Amino acid sequence: MKQFKIRGALAALLCASAIAASSLPSHAADFAGETVEWTIPFGVGGGTDVWARFFAPQLADTLPGKPTVVVLNVPGGGSITGANQFAMRAGSDGLEILGTSASTQYPAILGDPRVRYDYADWTAVLASPTGGVVYVNPEYGVTGPQDIEKLREAEIRFASQGATALEMPVLLAFKMLDLNVRPVFGMESRGAGRLAFERGEAGIDFQTSSAYLTSVKPLVESGKAVPLFSLGVVNADGSVERDPSFPELPTFVEFYEAATGAAPEGQAYEAWRSLMLAGFSLQKMVVLPKDAPADVIEAYGNAAKTIVEAPDFRERAGEEIGVYDQLVGAEADAALKEALKVDQSTRDFLTNWLSEDYSVRF
Repeated sequence: MKQFKIRGALAALLCASAIAASSLPSHAADFAGETVEWTIPFGVGGGTDVWARFFAPQLADTLPGKPTVVVLNVPGGGSITGANQFAMRAGSDGLEILGTSASTQYPAILGDPRVRYDYADWTAVLASPTGGVVYVNPEYGVTGPQDIEKLREAEIRFASQGATALEMPVLLAFKMLDLNVRPVFGMESRGAGRLAFERGEAGIDFQTSSAYLTSVKPLVESGKAVPLFSLGVVNADGSVERDPSFPELPTFVEFYEAATGAAPEGQAYEAWRSLMLAGFSLQKMVVLPKDAPADVIEAYGNAAKTIVEAPDFRERAGEEIGVYDQLVGAEADAALKEALKVDQSTRDFLTNWLSEDYSVRF
């Protein structure tokens, strides 16, 4: 499988952080006989859950002392419930870790009043970029951007976790394409959204790379779903290129250009790119409380490094979570801090849009 080098948005984040890659020092922590509880603030079956269950057994094998690693799903509030719970209860001994996603980042960036956590209180030890794919029910007779009017004529339901959750750039993409998509909020995970699509309760859906590869690809192969576009990968210069996990699919930008005859531009497009950088270039992360001992943070960084440098990692990852370079240790933490910086004009556009279209108040 073709190797995808860290570049573009990820490279820019690393340069901005001024943190150079370096080998991590040896650990002193020992988790022998312990159980690590990994909070995933989503229901079972979504992309973050799939990602966590891919990494969990590998963490168990590579952390010193080979502890048991248990995934604890805590859905609710588009990941806010579980993240709040972790922030309030997690100890600093390394036996409790959190898996975050764009649904955790976006509300924090926008100042959602339900948020009781602060990324400044956490240290990232593993950061996984990801992509995603938008697909529709074949009953609409749509096979590509040339059929955009068929989509525009239909009122299509979309099962969503919430307006400020992982799906935010997808909802903005629907608006830019002038689609009559009616989101039904309250899904506990993207997995629940996919099940709604499979039951015929939703006509359009979106899944991140991990969930698409494991759960949606079979639907496509059996003719039960038609992929429209991938979100693509945003580069340092702001351009969007094809996702290495889905090179055969057009990006959202390519789809938009083919459907409308013009390249996307303006404030909405700038906001979309900002969301992609903040929520997808470094989407899924393993974080610990910042006050965890240095040797504990070091141990997790070493474990993550061992996992992603395994000779067969890329091949296995390509089958389950996508072909993306992973960041570990200090690189992951520094890049995260850069990714969460969103300028005020973009923040104002997003809050106004969410207020007008979905009555979201901040």
